[in-house]
Amino acid sequence: MKRAGERTKTPALVDRTVVQVRFSEVDSMRIVWHGEYIRYFEDGREAFGQKYGLSYMDLYAAGYTIPMVEINCEYKSPLRVDDRAIIETRYINSSSAKIIFEYSIFRESDNALVATGRSVQVFLDKNFELVLYCPDVVMEWKKRWKIE
Repeated sequence: MKRAGERTKTPALVDRTVVQVRFSEVDSMRIVWHGEYIRYFEDGREAFGQKYGLSYMDLYAAGYTIPMVEINCEYKSPLRVDDRAIIETRYINSSSAKIIFEYSIFRESDNALVATGRSVQVFLDKNFELVLYCPDVVMEWKKRWKIE
């Protein structure tokens, strides 16, 4: 959830990936269980990281872990078994030592918006201590993609 007075910045980079809704992801009402949308956000972050060279393992190799400190999801319309969902993952640049993503999930068949969300991750060093500066590996990544 955005904090009071906080505006969404224009995304610096965007990725779109498609997932197929599986039977194991639906509940007794035959719609995707609400917790699966958070997993879809994870799928979006992983696809984003692969496309743009900022994966969890890249950061881990550089000596950092990036735990989730905030995540929200707003549900708009249900997904069902065999639907294909388009997950749009947008990297929102921040001058703070954190990684912010915003998400939109669309049903592929009619392009209906089914969910939106936002996540915030911070950096921990090898001793699991909070890092209060943007790591060099991320600053170099931003330069490579011309993110200011």
